Amino acid sequence: MLLYTIKVIISAIIIVLVSEVSKSNATLGALIKSLPLISVLSMIWVYVDTKNTTIISNLSTSTFWLVLPTLPMFLILPLLLRYKLSFYLSLSISLFCMLILYIITTLILKRFGFDL
Repeated sequence: MLLYTIKVIISAIIIVLVSEVSKSNATLGALIKSLPLISVLSMIWVYVDTKNTTIISNLSTSTFWLVLPTLPMFLILPLLLRYKLSFYLSLSISLFCMLILYIITTLILKRFGFDL
């Protein structure tokens, strides 16, 4: 239970840090957010819990392939906001596009023998 609490606290600190830093410096907030801190922490937590490097390897590979369909969201969202769409509508459209890209990515990867 203590390890679970530590995981939650560290993860929450990172999220709060990014949101607070972003209020005064968007670039620094984006830099912190773009670091794979959550991915690295997740791999550490899984390793501590399981000591299974095969799981870590699979997690790392899957993360690589699933990061790719998220990237367009970071271009679509600001584009929609520039066109004066509301934040929540822009975010919803961006997330929907990301979901479609996830589906397309997994189908393409499956076709080439990668089973995520």
